[in-house]
Formats: sequence, structure tokens, C-alpha cells
Amino acid sequence: MTLHVLPVDYQNPLHRQAFVMLLDAYAQDPMGGGEPLAQDVKARLCDDLAARSNAASFIAWIDSAPVGLVNCIEGYSTFKARPLMNIHDIAVLTGHRGAGVGQALLAAAQQHALDRGCCKLTLEVLTGNARALQSYLAFGFEPYALDPAAGQASFMQKWL
Repeated sequence: MTLHVLPVDYQNPLHRQAFVMLLDAYAQDPMGGGEPLAQDVKARLCDDLAARSNAASFIAWIDSAPVGLVNCIEGYSTFKARPLMNIHDIAVLTGHRGAGVGQALLAAAQQHALDRGCCKLTLEVLTGNARALQSYLAFGFEPYALDPAAGQASFMQKWL
């Protein structure tokens, strides 16, 4: 069995099918919210991402089976005056966790960020997701803090 990570071609029917299947599996996982993607989201997601020049996705394949996905969205660091890359989603199918798939997806995201001249990678993770936290720490991520005396950053949201 050979693991390889390839960029997603959002117009390729095979990639589209694998992309939606992997993201939907992640959405249904407790760490993804536990709810399937809405049908309208499944129908338009690949086209929406294809239209965004700051979006990139990679699928991990074992032989011809898709087993993992990472979605990256480029942002901008005003403190560095350079782009940054946010890992917006990373998902590995349950039966393939702990086998290096996540690390391979992180490496693809990192290489993409380097190729784009980004100054850093960012991501969010639930504090209860111990396996993912360990994987990210092993890859070199660390909690975000400018000054330890000021504390660590806390991710927040407000739905619009």
C-alpha cells in the first residue's frame, strides 16, 4: 500500500467525489460537529473553492482510495507583511488514523505555504481532540502567544 498526497483539482469528477466524501465524513465525526454536510453545500463546495485563488486542498490516497483531506485558505499577516496559510480542515478517515496520513497532509500544506511565500501556518483544534493535538505538536505547531505573560490566544466565532 502506497500513500501519496495530491493537490485537489476541483473540476476533476474523481477528486470532487473524494473531496465531498472525506469532508462529509469529517463533518459527521464528533470532532467535526457530528452532522452531515447539507446537500446544497455538497453540490456547490468544489465550485466555490475553485473560484477562490486563496484556497487549496490536498487529498491523501492509499493506492486509489482517498483516506484524508486538508483544506488551506491563505490569509495575511499584518505584523510580518506576508501571507500566512490557515489549515481550515484536516481529516483522516477513522481506519487510517495513526498511520502517518495526517503528517503527510500537514507536510503538503506546509510545502504549499512555503511555495506561496507564507510566513506561518495556522490551525484551530478542539482541546478535547487529544490525538490531533499530539499530531500537531509532533509536526511543530505550538499554542499561539505573543508574550506568555499575556496568555495564549483563544479562538472565537460569531455566526453571521
